[in-house]
Amino acid sequence: MANIHTGTRGRSNTSTARILTIAGFVFAAIGIFVFPLLFGLIAVGLGVAGALQGDKPLGWYAAAAGVGAILLNMILGALIMSS
Repeated sequence: MANIHTGTRGRSNTSTARILTIAGFVFAAIGIFVFPLLFGLIAVGLGVAGALQGDKPLGWYAAAAGVGAILLNMILGALIMSS
């Protein structure tokens, strides 16, 4: 019975990490269009939290997507303002 509980606990931790990572990607996508600084920073935080919980490659990608959303919106805003 001890093995069953250990397996379930490990799976729950991985599921939590994956949920944080997916939420990070969702907030990064929202941040491209609406309040980029707010949603981009939330995406970075969720991505880092997901990576630290165990979803290493995708968590860091979600954090990078949050930074990318902030930068992309700044570039698009500058292009729109200059034209």
